[in-house]
Amino acid sequence: MNEHALFSAGLVLLAGLGSQWLAWRLRLPSILLLLVAGVVVGPLCGWLETDKVLGELLFPFVSLSVAVILFEGGLTLKLKELRGVGHTLGLLIGVGGAITLGLGFAAGHWILGLEAHLALLLAAVFVVTGPTVIGPLLQTIRPRGSAAALAKWEGIVNDPIGASLALLVFEAFFAAGEAGTTEVAVGLVLKTLAIGVVLGGGTGWVFGRLFERHAIPDFLQSPSALAAVVVVFVASDHMQGESGLLAVTIMGIVLGRAESASLRHLVEFKENLRVLLLSSLFVLLAARIELAELRALDWRAFTFVGVLILVVRPVSVAVSTIGSGLTRGERIFLAWMAPRGIVAMAVVSLFAMRLEARGVSEAASLVPITFLVVVATVLVYGLTAGRLARRLGVAAEHANGILFIGASPILRELSRVLGELDIPAKLVDTNRRAVAAARLAGHDAVQANALTDDIPDLVDLSGVGSVLAATPNDEVNALVSLEFADTFGRSNVYQLPSRSDSPAGIDEELEATEVLGGRTLFGAHADFDRLADRFAEGAAIKRTTLTPEFTFEDYLAKNAERATPLFLLQADLDLFPWAIEGTPKPKPGDTIIALVDAEAEPS
Repeated sequence: MNEHALFSAGLVLLAGLGSQWLAWRLRLPSILLLLVAGVVVGPLCGWLETDKVLGELLFPFVSLSVAVILFEGGLTLKLKELRGVGHTLGLLIGVGGAITLGLGFAAGHWILGLEAHLALLLAAVFVVTGPTVIGPLLQTIRPRGSAAALAKWEGIVNDPIGASLALLVFEAFFAAGEAGTTEVAVGLVLKTLAIGVVLGGGTGWVFGRLFERHAIPDFLQSPSALAAVVVVFVASDHMQGESGLLAVTIMGIVLGRAESASLRHLVEFKENLRVLLLSSLFVLLAARIELAELRALDWRAFTFVGVLILVVRPVSVAVSTIGSGLTRGERIFLAWMAPRGIVAMAVVSLFAMRLEARGVSEAASLVPITFLVVVATVLVYGLTAGRLARRLGVAAEHANGILFIGASPILRELSRVLGELDIPAKLVDTNRRAVAAARLAGHDAVQANALTDDIPDLVDLSGVGSVLAATPNDEVNALVSLEFADTFGRSNVYQLPSRSDSPAGIDEELEATEVLGGRTLFGAHADFDRLADRFAEGAAIKRTTLTPEFTFEDYLAKNAERATPLFLLQADLDLFPWAIEGTPKPKPGDTIIALVDAEAEPS
């Protein structure tokens, strides 16, 4: 038995993380491959039997995992994102949620033929909009304007609301009976809110003060916060069933506002834990699905999904954003961004088990329907939302832009050349004169400190895919690389090599940047001083397009030691900074952007 449990645990981790990696390679929503992996290792091959492995621990594990995920989501929310859109968010959650509940109930009752209480339960669950799916999608799409903040906040705030609504329906119909339903409903809502605000908010405030005063050492902050999340969730659920999700979400939001406390390591820990939990949860829950249940899904189930996507969501967004000031493109984008995720799967699975235990056999059909909704919404939105956002002008056509940390003359010239190729370039520097010169030349430049200021609040990062730290200060370049590695990924953060004339210098630089997160740019002898000196002596930034007749080998032979490649622009407009390691091999149709020394005058 122990060997079987260990095998199952290893299988879950292998299938989950393998699916995450494959999704990253294929640029697909990870939840799709996670669900497919769960079905393959579960009902299809019979290698994983979730209920036998975890038994009664399954749903406590699922509940605690979702609590950690929502806490991490609340921790990363920034109230500054709501400037000017807070009222619209309230309408999306309140009015939009009510419309989703009403139309979802009608669709479940009339299309699926469910009993009223089951249709209402299902509709309550589908109020959620899956932050575990929306987050990665937004990170890939990078929409501009208010759409990103609204989609992100709506997803995280709606998750505990949907779970609480499902609880409300469950208790109203099965715990209290028909008599006194309204009183029970009002009491449940008030009690859930009170517990969430007092217990969750209070705990978040206390931990924020403890962190600010350094009362808890750094190495204990992450585990103590995790322990607090578990305690708050369990205590809240004990006082009021299913209220724990709201409590830990509020706890995360309040703790995240402790700006004077360094929460970086806490966020990193929770993000890593979230990936591991999500990978496991989707595989475990998908493995519980019976193939017979999936085969039993008929045209009514697919019609129900179509109504959710094509009618319910667009109507709820259209009504709740009237007079909001959002552009037409932003409203359409929000109407096409409502994937369901782990909370919907977990909550429906939990209540279906409880209902079946009460003799409601029809409740078993809720799980495969929810599975279909999750798969279909992730598939539809995941594969189309990016293209739609770009067509609507809500996101840049290509995420090939560059954020330069520095505004020196060579970077300003490089920004001009990239602009001629319709590649967005943003400049950030603390030097007022350099920024002023960049603005006078028509560049998008901001005077700010990339290490202390909140750059996403100051710079429109839509369309930006890479960060280049190219200041005269090697230490600043290294710290900037570390700062932006979480946002853009280590593979998309670059820094100039440090000043070093020793033969081992480049090896030491590579080793250092592997630790700090940045990839070393251009070459061993391309530090800031040497590049600046060459540019001042007349070197120019030139671009050369390769052809079958003029290959990369020909380019190198012609330019010999005169050219230092800076960027590779592929024919499909993917732009790669020229790193010492990992730059794709140039091929015909690609364009090389290089710093080329002036030819020596004949003597």
